[in-house]
Amino acid sequence: SQPCYMTGLAVAASLKVSHEPCLEANADVFREAFEVGRRFKGMNPDKMRASYGKLIYMLQDATAPDVIRELGFDPLSRVQTVHAELALLSCLDLLEEPELPLAASPAHSAEAADAKAAATARLLARFADGDAERAVRLERCLLSLADHACLVEAHVSPVDAMLRLLRTHFSPASTSVGPGGAASASLQITAGRGGARLSHSHASQYAYVEQSLLLWRAVLACRAELRRAPRRAPAEAGAFGTQDLLSGGYRLRDTGQGRHRVQSAPNVGQLMSEVLRRLQAEQGGGWVGSSAVHLGDDDVPNALVWVDKYSQVPRILGPIAHAVSQSTLDSLAAKPGVRGYIVSAFGSAEACRLAVLADFFKHGFDGSGADNFFDAGSCIDGRLTSAWHFCARLSKKPYYPLFQMSGFVGFDGAFGRR
Repeated sequence: SQPCYMTGLAVAASLKVSHEPCLEANADVFREAFEVGRRFKGMNPDKMRASYGKLIYMLQDATAPDVIRELGFDPLSRVQTVHAELALLSCLDLLEEPELPLAASPAHSAEAADAKAAATARLLARFADGDAERAVRLERCLLSLADHACLVEAHVSPVDAMLRLLRTHFSPASTSVGPGGAASASLQITAGRGGARLSHSHASQYAYVEQSLLLWRAVLACRAELRRAPRRAPAEAGAFGTQDLLSGGYRLRDTGQGRHRVQSAPNVGQLMSEVLRRLQAEQGGGWVGSSAVHLGDDDVPNALVWVDKYSQVPRILGPIAHAVSQSTLDSLAAKPGVRGYIVSAFGSAEACRLAVLADFFKHGFDGSGADNFFDAGSCIDGRLTSAWHFCARLSKKPYYPLFQMSGFVGFDGAFGRR
C-alpha cells in the first residue's frame, strides 16, 4: 500500500514527475516533501493537527526494511536545522555571539524591533564577509531562531500567567490571607469528594499545583530546545520526538483508548528524566506526588501521543487565564447586566476570579480523569489527564457563563478563536 500512497503524492504534486518510470526515480522529491512537512510541523505545532499523525505513521511503515526494498529507496532524510546550515557556512561561532539573543528575540515594541534589526545587521556584516548569498542564508538562520523564540514564548506564556495567578491570589501555607493581602480560598482536596482521587492539605495542593505548572513550563521550553540541540538526535531533533517514532518498530494493540501503535520513546524519556531531575533539585527534596513517567505503555503509547498531550497545555491554560484576567473582568463588570450577574453570583469581580482559580487549582489537579484508579493519580502523565478532565466538565460549572461572555468557544485551539 505504501507505493500506492506515494504514487498518489507524486501525481498530486506534478503530473510530469509522476510520469517517471518508477518511484525510485522520484526519491529526492519524496524525501524533500516529507522533510519539509516534518520541519514545518516542528515550527508550527498548531498546523497539520490531523495530517501530521498520518504522515508520521506512513513514514513509520515506509521506513521498514521490507518496504524500503520494495520502494527502492529510503524516503527519510535529515531535517534541516539552523545548526546544520551554520556548519555548512562555517559560522557555528554565530551561536556564541553575545548579540544573538537580541537578534533572535521576540520584539514587542518599535524600540525593540529597531534594536533587533540593528543587531541582525551587525551580525550579518560580521559573518557574511560581503557575500550577498551568504548573507541571505545567514539571515534565514537568524529568522528561524527568532521564530523558535516566539514559539517558546507563545507556549510558555500561558503557564507563566497561571503561575502568577497562583502566587498572587493564594498563599503557600495559609488559607486566610493571600500574598496580596486579600482573603484566600483553601485548596485542600479529599479523595472521593468533588471527583478528587487525591487527598492534599492546602499547603500540599499549592505545592503540587505549582510544581506541575513548573514541570509543564520546563517541558515546553526543553521540547522546543530539542529543535536545535545537535548533541541530541541530529537527524530528527526538530520534529517533536519523531526520531523515537521513526527509529524502531511498534506493536499495534488496544490500549483502552482505541488501537494505538505502542512504541518505546528513549529520547523523550531522557528529556523527561533530565527535566524532572533538575526541577526536583530546585525544589530541595519537597516534591509532591509521583515521579513516574508513562511512555510506551497504555497511558502514553508513543512519542506522538506525548507531543499531543503537552501541546494541549497552552490551549488549556490560555482560555482560563484570559477569562479571569483583570482586563476581561473589568470589561465585563463595566456592562450593567453582566455586573449584576457577577455581584449576585459571586459578590464581586475579585471573588469571581478567586472562585474560578480555586476550583481549577483544586479539581484541575486532583488525580481524576482516568478510567480506573490505577491509571489516575499524581504521576507526571496524570497531572495533565486531570487538567483535561476539568476542561471536559467546564460547561457544568456555575461560572461557565463568565467564560462564554469572555469569548470562550472551546479548548481545541481553533484558528482565530481562543
